[in-house]
Amino acid sequence: MSRSSLIEPNGGTLVDRMVTGAERDQLSGKAGSLPAIHLSDKQACDLEMIAIGAFSPLEGFVGKEDFESICTRMRLANGVVWPIPITLAVDDAVKATLAAGSQAALYHPDGTLLAVIDVEEIYPHDKKLEIPNVFRTEDEAHPGVAAVMAEGDWLVGGPIHVLTVTPENEPGEQFTEHRLSPSMTREAFDKNGWKTIAAFQTRNPIHRAHEYLCKCSQEICDGLLIHPLVGETKPGDIPADVRMDCYTTIIEHYFVDERTMLSVMPAAMRYAGPREAVLHALVRQNYGVSHFIVGRDHAGVGDYYGTYDAQNIFDEFEPGEIGVIPLKFEHAAFSIKAQGMVSAKTFPKLEGDQIFLSGTKVREMLARGERPPKEFSREEVADVLIKWATSEVGAGA
Repeated sequence: MSRSSLIEPNGGTLVDRMVTGAERDQLSGKAGSLPAIHLSDKQACDLEMIAIGAFSPLEGFVGKEDFESICTRMRLANGVVWPIPITLAVDDAVKATLAAGSQAALYHPDGTLLAVIDVEEIYPHDKKLEIPNVFRTEDEAHPGVAAVMAEGDWLVGGPIHVLTVTPENEPGEQFTEHRLSPSMTREAFDKNGWKTIAAFQTRNPIHRAHEYLCKCSQEICDGLLIHPLVGETKPGDIPADVRMDCYTTIIEHYFVDERTMLSVMPAAMRYAGPREAVLHALVRQNYGVSHFIVGRDHAGVGDYYGTYDAQNIFDEFEPGEIGVIPLKFEHAAFSIKAQGMVSAKTFPKLEGDQIFLSGTKVREMLARGERPPKEFSREEVADVLIKWATSEVGAGA
């Protein structure tokens, strides 16, 4: 264990790829003469996650040996568990400007210089290996599969030296107050005196079932980290700024402040179901979290994965290979008879007793200005969502 008694980072060391001072000035001055790689939104998210140590032990975009090992074994070549390859894909035109043993400048989609990469390898992007292994489907209707298929046919591997992770033209989307790096969350946990922390991953507003899972976790841990993903998501997901309003609202009204912490995770969604659940757990380990909530169909989309596949995948690893303890929750809903939140483990299933609404159904209700039932959503959260959904922007989203 580390000096602070918090859980060790994945691989044992918390990575920091940010450069400062003279090194930053030198790289910034040199970047203009280097070949340029303009990142996609997903790649820019991945760069930030590497830079701040959230993807520890990765120090850059993976090389060929790690890529193949991750796809086939869910491990880096050195044996450390890692379920999804973090790649820098480029097309033929960009590949022609690069050479192994040199460097290239990495730019945000808005043109901001973000980093310089040491180009150690340039190798073919084996999509036929990556896609079925990572996503367990080759259906191009799957958003994660479609994203990989649209990427370039070459991968660039090597460590990165990061000047900034903040785009110049998007200051309103940074959630600066809540954008805490793993080293910062660890410092906050120590300051709070928390030794055990449960993390709740979400890309949606917190409804009553989510709240139930969080509070069950708070009963067994010192603190709760509500850790929404605010990187790239798929069309139709509720915008991150609206979701952040929902999180701050529900925490204010329904959570104990000194036992609850809100921070954002700037990762991109892959919608890879089981493998992404493992990735999310390892990332939270890097943030200092000891327990990770894994609910129904974690990181899933459509009907590509079984209801509890994302929980069962943790059983494929030996004890200790993943430091975080997964908290495997059954599907929870409000019971009219019990007058509270229940699951299959805590209350018998009675016909017509439980209130469950899909995310699609809720969005349809909101768009019509209809309030979701109080058994599904806290009224204060529903107010935020209705305001968004019935606005000109929300209605067209």
